[in-house]
Amino acid sequence: EVQLQASGGGLVQAGGSLRLSCAVSGLTFGNSAIAWFRQAPGKEREGVACIVSDNDDTVYSDSVKGRFTIASDNAKNTVYLQMNSLKSEDTAVYYCAADRAPFCSWRVKFDHWGQGTQVTVSS
Repeated sequence: EVQLQASGGGLVQAGGSLRLSCAVSGLTFGNSAIAWFRQAPGKEREGVACIVSDNDDTVYSDSVKGRFTIASDNAKNTVYLQMNSLKSEDTAVYYCAADRAPFCSWRVKFDHWGQGTQVTVSS
């Protein structure tokens, strides 16, 4: 069974930083696409960042490029999302998701999802 456990959300002031973690089990971690999505109230879910660690494949949404960094620790089967220069529009519930596809693309279905973690950025 594939399981994903997200953590690290919280309340931060605009301009601040947070790091989210996603612990993954039940699939071949290094050769699977692990991604972060977010959903703000009244808005559609948005793909934020994706990584396949074995081939260094990463993808970012334009809205976070240059501010957020996705990274993985294969020894811990954990993916991190370092979020810097946070803005009020980054406020959302953040979810991590996984798919056995060995590449990053927002066209990937992402069959497995963790619970969300709330990120709130105050202005």
